Amino acid sequence: MKNTGRKTVKGRATSAPMLAKASTTKTAPAIGKGQGPGMMAAHPPTSDEIARRSYEIFLERGSEHGHALEHWIQAERDLGA
Repeated sequence: MKNTGRKTVKGRATSAPMLAKASTTKTAPAIGKGQGPGMMAAHPPTSDEIARRSYEIFLERGSEHGHALEHWIQAERDLGA
């Protein structure tokens, strides 16, 4: 028996490879109202996500120190916390 690419040759007869059965996976839940296909499920942002956004705001506003609380609150608003 020779293996030539995807087909197995047995003498003169050629057999095609067997097809795998379709997997039985659960489908994703239906998209709720107000959520598009590119939107993530709503979850409260983690403190790491808020800190990252707060730092981005700090940089956007010229890296001026002394406004950490304002930046944190703005980051929470931006992320929907």
